[in-house]
Amino acid sequence: MKRKNESGSERESPTDERLANLLTLSYEPMLAWRLDGPVEFWNAGAERLYGFAQYEAVGRSSHALLQTAFPIDFSDLRAQLRDRRNWLGELHHICKDGSKVVVESRMQLFGDSLVLEANRDITKRIEIEVALRESEQRLRWIGSVVESSDDAIVSKNLDGIITSWNRGAERLFHYTADEAIGQPITIIIPQDRLDEERAILARLRRGERINHFETVRQRKHGGLITISLTVSPVKNAEGKTVGASKVARDITEQKRNQEHISVLAREAEHRSKNLLSNVQAIVNLSQSDTSEGLKHVISGRIRAMSNVHSLFVESRWIGAELSAIATQELAPYLDEHDARARTEGPKVLLEPDAAQAVAVILHELATNASKYGALSNTKGQIKLTWSCAEDGQLTLRWTELGGPRVKVPERQGFGGRLIERTISQLSGKARFDWCSEGLVCEIALQA
Repeated sequence: MKRKNESGSERESPTDERLANLLTLSYEPMLAWRLDGPVEFWNAGAERLYGFAQYEAVGRSSHALLQTAFPIDFSDLRAQLRDRRNWLGELHHICKDGSKVVVESRMQLFGDSLVLEANRDITKRIEIEVALRESEQRLRWIGSVVESSDDAIVSKNLDGIITSWNRGAERLFHYTADEAIGQPITIIIPQDRLDEERAILARLRRGERINHFETVRQRKHGGLITISLTVSPVKNAEGKTVGASKVARDITEQKRNQEHISVLAREAEHRSKNLLSNVQAIVNLSQSDTSEGLKHVISGRIRAMSNVHSLFVESRWIGAELSAIATQELAPYLDEHDARARTEGPKVLLEPDAAQAVAVILHELATNASKYGALSNTKGQIKLTWSCAEDGQLTLRWTELGGPRVKVPERQGFGGRLIERTISQLSGKARFDWCSEGLVCEIALQA
């Protein structure tokens, strides 16, 4: 308020002076500008926030000086000031040092064109709000990942009480979240493994992490599963361990597969040793007048074993069908129209050891028949029959007819010794009957 002095001129009242001083010294940034003109007032708060001194600001456009970013077009803002006499909103400014600030601005129109603008710095608040939104988004994302994970993800406090339980845990342990949360974690631990939980809690209190611990856990209705467990301590803002997060993965099938592989590996080792033992026996019992002849003999016997191994592959190493072994070994001596060989017998699946032995025996008999017996001329015939008794004993009978007249050998040949050695390894017996019409060989073994 202005008052007249004794000379009749106007002067500002003490109240107006104090008000002007308060505005000038206020910590809140304040400025006054004309709607169509420059800054006329710039207080200490504006200097502190923006870095521009009063002499740098007064006489210039505040919007140009601070590179103001308005939320609406400036012409609309001026129209609102004229209509409503005030405006409230957020402004983005650039300070003298290039830093950016966000202010909550309150503008009041006085008279026709003077605008008083009071700003509050809310930059930190905006940063915090943005950080909170980002944090909330990350938490929602993490929560979504946890909830949709195939692994069981569970948290508990240091008393072992379950505090969270995702869908993976529901699928793995068959407890719903409502059934599990608030219950002790021991509801999924078998009685004989409760000591594991005490040891885990002790390690967690020391702040330790437990990685890929393989153990057994129990489902709701008692079924046991093998899991791989990772346990991490959960700490509060002060760094104190207040609980634990557990990630459990069902490895029951994986362990079953590993055990199956181990069994197959042991079986393969056994069969390999057995095969090498048979090969060694073949080599030791083979003889010929020439090195080429010896090579041919050994190759034929090993080929017989190779053929039967192909049959094992088809049956996944269960064994080989006797009729298939016979067909393989007689095939080199027959064409599709040749009926000199006949086989007859029931369907019999031989285990690998017995199948290998029969393959080698039939190879020896067929080789001998092609050199000296019924298959050495065009009229000879062979007949292979077999039968299986109730006690599992298999009897094979090899009969040759129509070949050269047979003489009883003065000494047992290498083929005969190989047959007897091979069959004796299976606790079987071989009998040779050198009839004048042709050789008859009878083999008995446990199928």
